[in-house]
Amino acid sequence: MEKVKGSVLDAKRPNIILIGMPGAGKSTVGRLLAESLGLGFVDTDRLIEAQTGRTLQEIVDVDGPMALRRIEEAVLLSFCPKGDVVSTGGSAVYSPVAMDHLKSRGQVVFLDTSLAILKKRVKNFGERGIIRRPDQGLEDLFRERHALYARYADVRVGNDPPDPIKARDKILQHLCCAERLNSQKKRDRFSPAARRCNVRDKGR
Repeated sequence: MEKVKGSVLDAKRPNIILIGMPGAGKSTVGRLLAESLGLGFVDTDRLIEAQTGRTLQEIVDVDGPMALRRIEEAVLLSFCPKGDVVSTGGSAVYSPVAMDHLKSRGQVVFLDTSLAILKKRVKNFGERGIIRRPDQGLEDLFRERHALYARYADVRVGNDPPDPIKARDKILQHLCCAERLNSQKKRDRFSPAARRCNVRDKGR
């Protein structure tokens, strides 16, 4: 399949960093975007699990949410993407130094999804390894994080209601010319990733 790579990315920041709430669709949109641009795809939650040998929830259950927060910061600071679309955990924005590190290496895209949609999508809130206070629910977490996402974003893209292909296209509109976007739409019908776009996002 032909890619739309070319000069669509900043040569000094040749990566795309996706941020947003759990259930916003970062992993699903990220894979579509990576395929479209001919880039690699990295999910930093899976990176944490690979380096620690534990799931996010296991870390939270045994060591507590602040331990996971420290681990996440360390993993992000040691991670140097090279031509990748990066789906971050929803809590990445709690670390200014980690976000500055990522922002220096890529364009940060906030995948913005409404609280109403997130309530419908995030059914296993207590089992996803989410960094939160024990008494903190989804609504409170949404209010706490939303301003942080907006602060770090270079681009803000709505995904409400969730539509991975439309969200991908909105991001491409910020990175590519309309002609390239139209060419990509024609190729979508042949894309395995596009046909799988209804797979629910599992990122934090």
